[in-house]
Amino acid sequence: MTFTYYGHSCFSVEINGKKLLFDPFITGNPLAKDIDITKIEADYILISHAHGDHLADAEAIANTTGATIVACYEVAMWYAKKGITKYQPMNIGGKWKFDFGTVKCVNAVHSSVLPDGTYGGNPMGFLVTSDEINFYYAGDTALTLDMQLIPTFAEIDLAILPLGDQLTMGIDDAIQAAKMVQVDTVIGVHFDTFAAIKIDHQKAIDNFKTHGIALKLLTVGQTIDI
Repeated sequence: MTFTYYGHSCFSVEINGKKLLFDPFITGNPLAKDIDITKIEADYILISHAHGDHLADAEAIANTTGATIVACYEVAMWYAKKGITKYQPMNIGGKWKFDFGTVKCVNAVHSSVLPDGTYGGNPMGFLVTSDEINFYYAGDTALTLDMQLIPTFAEIDLAILPLGDQLTMGIDDAIQAAKMVQVDTVIGVHFDTFAAIKIDHQKAIDNFKTHGIALKLLTVGQTIDI
């Protein structure tokens, strides 16, 4: 699997020849000023919740690429009213089999409202399973005991967790989350974008390492193979 980081909580993975883009917030992120959204390829756009810093570019990229939006029912229907014709509404606890693998929606403890004030449904995390790789993207969330359920659903290779604190889990809670979902590799997201969520990179890496967990902090635009 290839993994490309576009800043904040936006990243893309390629699984079984399909490109999955998560939480596209690029325009408006000063750290991603060199990313051209017109050049981003996507077959699917997965949106964890309705806040603007997770879906700001979803409509534009969906219109450019023809990608299918995968989101909770309320968010999917909001895009349908905007003229998006390819969407897959989901909700917590549900799963759907796609051509790249299966997506199961899991609980996230956060808030959710669309940029125009419309009710955004419940925030979610995603458990993606395939014959290539299994991973958990927590979305924006607090630490929750529900994370202990993740390994009962699937054995995962990787967790993608928010680190910035104040609005989501911080580093200490993310370490506990990694233990709950039983992974030894974490990719950090939701950090550094704003002053309130800046982190000390080396301290974070060292803290995870103390617990036997490798933390990867990518630069904006960086692609790695996993």
